[in-house]
Parts: sequence; C-alpha cells; structure tokens
Amino acid sequence: MRTGAAMGHDGYYHEAVPYASDEELLAVAVPFLLGGVEAGEPTVVAFGERNAALLRTALPADSGVSFLAGGDVYARPAGAIRSYRELLASYVAGGAGQIRIIGELSPVVFGPTWDWWARYESAINHAYDDFPLWSMCAYDTRITPAPVLEDVLRTHPRVATADGRHLPSVSYVEPKAYLTERRSVPPDPLQRTTPLVELTDPTPALARRAVYDADRGQLPADEVEDLVVAVSETVTNAFRHGEPPARLRIWSGDDRIVVEVSDTGDGPTDPFVGLLPSRNGGAGGLGLWITYQSCNHVALSRERGAFTLRLTAGNPYATGPAPG
Repeated sequence: MRTGAAMGHDGYYHEAVPYASDEELLAVAVPFLLGGVEAGEPTVVAFGERNAALLRTALPADSGVSFLAGGDVYARPAGAIRSYRELLASYVAGGAGQIRIIGELSPVVFGPTWDWWARYESAINHAYDDFPLWSMCAYDTRITPAPVLEDVLRTHPRVATADGRHLPSVSYVEPKAYLTERRSVPPDPLQRTTPLVELTDPTPALARRAVYDADRGQLPADEVEDLVVAVSETVTNAFRHGEPPARLRIWSGDDRIVVEVSDTGDGPTDPFVGLLPSRNGGAGGLGLWITYQSCNHVALSRERGAFTLRLTAGNPYATGPAPG
C-alpha cells in the first residue's frame, strides 16, 4: 500500500528537492523519512558524509532509517541503476508495498561529467518504474549551477518543498524525448592538443594495443584494463552498427586517458543506451552498457553525419587548460 504523497500512485514517484539551507533540507527529509518508518516501509538515505551526519543528528536515536554510502552508490550512472534495481527488488521480495529513498549526487559531478548524470536522472523515471518507489533527489541551490538545476527540473516530474507541498514540475520532459535531444558536451582540455594516436578503421585488436601503448603508468592497471575492454566494445559496435569510416583518437595526460571513437552513422536508436542493458541485445546495447560501467565518464554526442563516444579513464573532472 502506498502512503504519503505517493498514495494511489502506480510505479515510481520521483521528486526533486531544491533547497537553500540546511533547515529547508531537514524540513523535507525528516518528515519523509519518519513517515516511511511509521508506515513500516523500507526507508533509506544515500547522502554524502556531511548531509548524512546532519540527518543523523536531526533524527531520533534508533530511528529505523537505513543509511547507504552515497559516494559508493553514485560512482557511475549505469552501476547506480543496477545497484538500486537490485536493492528495490530485494525489498519488494520481502513484501514492501512502498520504498522511500532520499539521495544526493556529489557536487563534483556538476562539472564536466554532468551530461551522463543528467541522462541518469531522466532514465530512472523508466528504470525504476517497475517498483513502488518514492524517492527524493536533493540539490543544494547554493552550490548547484543554474544549468544543472534546469536539467533537474526537466528530469524530475515533481518537486517537494520545505512547506510540505508536492508540485508538478512545469518543465518536465519525458525520458524518451529528453534522452534523444542533441546535447553539447564540452571537450576534455586534452582534446585541444594533437592526439597521441589517430587511426582509421582499426581492428578491435589494434585499438586495444593502442590503449596499452597510451598508458604511461599514470593509472592503476585495473582502470587501464577496463578502458581496453570499453574501447574494444566501442570499436566493435562502430563496425557492426555504424557507418564507415570509423575513427579512433587517443590523448594521454598526467591523470587520465581520453579515447574518442566516431563513425558516420546516426548512433543507437535506444534512448536508454548505456544506462540499461538492451533487452533484445541489438544495436550495441549490451556493449555500451558494459562501457558505461568500465569508464569514469562516457560522453555521447550526435552531429550531422557523425556519432561519437568519448571514453575517459582516470580523472574525468579536469577543467583546466591542456598542457602546452
């Protein structure tokens, strides 16, 4: 049985919580969490260290609220979806009629990697709709850039306010429309320099070798291996599902390796590609899903006559100038 604002709702009830002070956050979060405990619902917090401590102080001792490590949950979008679906399925298997979760993304993702987290916020409207979930996504308006807040309102059907209201978001866009918009993703600063490697129509084996050669020991071995797998999958998809020629370019910096794979096709037709495994196994869906879990950032872009994937291993948050 659904309770609270989600009473009578079927599927996922997804709300944004823009707040401008700790008091505003607590005014929304504490009643939401205690209401879930009172109703006997699984009630979960996935906050970073600071706001988790704030909530622990505000809640009664032994409140019955569960706390997840927010940084671990939100490491990569596809992994977050996979982990949450497993968690939600376990609660439903245990008889839960509703599950309440309030979470937040680390402010670090509001920079160069926001594009794939914006896709995440949109895609979960579909990905979690199999479950009786009521979730709130908290965004501190004091530190969240305005363009990010615009995306938040476009990806959340509803907004919860400190005075207890649950309002429809007037700028909400359905996932299939939002995820197929042409979005501009800023280039990595390394891409202002000459690529270390530039190959046309490379075989997957040659692409793997090129990644190994680009590694100067700046990354852990497991991250390099993950990137090798992702590049191999991406090049394979370019040959199977794209249009020739396929082009591979690699840049290597002090703290990251950036790989760009492009072809002249239109790219996958599945709007959820990368974030969810393809249910029919077609159009490279499984390969891109693997890629999204193997890299620290994957940027997808469609231009007229070109589809491009940019894969980053190492630090994906670089915003400074490229080495001169």
